[in-house]
Amino acid sequence: MVSLRAEFSLLANLETDEVVSRSHVRDVRTPSGRTIALITLDNGRDHKRPNTLGPLTMIEFGETIEAQRERAKRGVIQGIAVTGKPFILAAGADLSQAQELPDRATAQQLPQLGHRVYSLLHDAGVPTFAFVNGMALGGGLEIALNANYRTVNEGAPRAFALPEISLGLVPGWGGATILPNLIGIENALKVIIENPLKQRVLDAQQLHDLGIADEIFPASTFLEQSIAWADRIIGGETKVERKKIGMVEKAKWDVAVGIARKTLESKIGTVPAAPYRALDIIKEAKKGDIQHGFQLEDEALADLIVSDQFHASIYAFNLVQKRAKRPAGAPDKELAKQVAKVGIIGAGLMASQFALLFLRRLQVPVVITDLDQGRVDSAIEGIHGEIDKLHGKGRIDEDTANRLKGLLSGTVDKADFADCDWVIEAVFEELTLKQDIFAEVEQYLSPEAVLATNTSSLSVEQIGAKLKHPERLVGFHFFNPVAIMPLVEVVKTPHTDDATLSTAMVTAKNLKKNAVITRDTPGFVVNRVLAKMLGEAMHAVEQGTPFETVVAAARPLGLPMDPFVLLDLVGLKVGAHVLDTHHAAFPDRFFQSDALHALAEANVLVEKDSKGEPKGIDKKALKIVGKHIPKRATPYSEEELRNRLEEGLADEIKRMLDDDVVAAAEDIDLCMILGAAWPFHAGGATPYLDRVGASERAFGGTFHNPRIEGPKS
Repeated sequence: MVSLRAEFSLLANLETDEVVSRSHVRDVRTPSGRTIALITLDNGRDHKRPNTLGPLTMIEFGETIEAQRERAKRGVIQGIAVTGKPFILAAGADLSQAQELPDRATAQQLPQLGHRVYSLLHDAGVPTFAFVNGMALGGGLEIALNANYRTVNEGAPRAFALPEISLGLVPGWGGATILPNLIGIENALKVIIENPLKQRVLDAQQLHDLGIADEIFPASTFLEQSIAWADRIIGGETKVERKKIGMVEKAKWDVAVGIARKTLESKIGTVPAAPYRALDIIKEAKKGDIQHGFQLEDEALADLIVSDQFHASIYAFNLVQKRAKRPAGAPDKELAKQVAKVGIIGAGLMASQFALLFLRRLQVPVVITDLDQGRVDSAIEGIHGEIDKLHGKGRIDEDTANRLKGLLSGTVDKADFADCDWVIEAVFEELTLKQDIFAEVEQYLSPEAVLATNTSSLSVEQIGAKLKHPERLVGFHFFNPVAIMPLVEVVKTPHTDDATLSTAMVTAKNLKKNAVITRDTPGFVVNRVLAKMLGEAMHAVEQGTPFETVVAAARPLGLPMDPFVLLDLVGLKVGAHVLDTHHAAFPDRFFQSDALHALAEANVLVEKDSKGEPKGIDKKALKIVGKHIPKRATPYSEEELRNRLEEGLADEIKRMLDDDVVAAAEDIDLCMILGAAWPFHAGGATPYLDRVGASERAFGGTFHNPRIEGPKS
């Protein structure tokens, strides 16, 4: 028999820095006196470095299973089980190694190796078990799916998922083929398609309830009970009942896949390849031909691993997982001031969202103020209602709900802000109003208190023009909805001192937000990039370009919604104000839009169905825009407009970097991914602009050298 190392020589002979997860074997005696070979995966590192499954790990794992199968043939052991180091089975394939695969032929060996190794668990001559003691993501969870029987640790952290499509791949070691026939088509679609797109993972109880795990045992006795249960399975005393995939399930299979496909098209468009490849495999899984399914997984992974989308996805993943945790330009966190009480100026929707966020995350007293007591009381009532909703959903217990309510107070006297350490305003975007409010409240604050503004378009430095101590002012720009959007743009003015900046960065982290430091320039990062795109879109329709052509021209960017749906979401008046602000700052590069002001006045743009989903441009909006098209206007073709969009974005982002708005192109991309849902498969803005040649056309270079793309051999 050809050895695994020889069979997969392209992988085995790669020069690699893989952290190998070793396969340690020990024999364990069961209560009845049987022997089970227990394989424990362990990379020898602490919990900060989970087990991962690179080529060398998989080859050793396969060789270990083969050795145990031989022992089973001789009657030495009666079962084979796999588990992991404390609280971690495996965090999936080693993506850093997958990134280094030089060509498609080598890439195809990776899924083939996974199938070859995991198939050894299917028919080993003795029962095989996965004792899922902790984190099991991607290929880690697929170890369990390929074993005959599975248990899960009740005390394991919430870390069970098949996240591959969010990274530009598919579950390619059996997941896309096995899971639908194990838990049913609808549940499988949630785990493989819906959950990754929503960044959701399963907990141990959900893993058991879905039928992925056959049994769930307490953490304190997990291994002991798993072994005893395996003993009863081997002896026939215990039978596992699993979901029957019958004719009814098969009958709705294609319909469920079709609905999932339409949902994907409406939510993420058709540019991302991985979700649709996964759907193709899931659809074929209906036939129950496991080898055919595995072949489809092999082909899909081979194509995707060498694709631009996968390499861009890994770039984006590393930004979110690594760079976001070590923000560029952040001062020493030891300089941060303590935030023991928060003041919020304003009692509208954004202010109420701020109050709830600060209460939940910091659990410190929060006081809000507005022009009159009625507005304050209404805001407090609304925040109490949101706390009650959290309690009703089981997100917080009753004691926590009561404590959060007790920490909230309201006032119309700004002298009540005297003991606040952090004061943030959320009032109308009018410069004089913000200046006067801060100048008024400053007189009551301690010298150590930090002032923060949530402005999205005004100069933070100008907002602080009337302050006696402008060094205590910082921009702290949230995105709506505040509870969900993970980005905060922390805006540093020429006066902002390191203690204030450090306090802002630490506060953002404590709020469980990702912060990026920006210079005090119009639009900061996200709004400036979006203003460029949305301004070009509105200018195009004002030149007579059909809305459909604009949508088609923007589609390759891969954004989750077209420019007009995005305008409708952010608000037409807000959008018009943002375009005006950027046109005033950079009149040679940004368009203002009279048509958008008219649309905002009429409050009409996107037509929606009965469920509130966009279905096109409203007829009234078409008439309004038509009135703003000059007689000698020249419409753009789809290609012309796409080039304008791409080159305009490349030029503007290059200018932002030259002007030190942020430290590097990576920070632009991080902001666009976290603040504007720019898709992982594009890698953010700059890798895409490099790949399509827009950077070269705009400024004769690239943002990344080498470009972030798959191998071209």
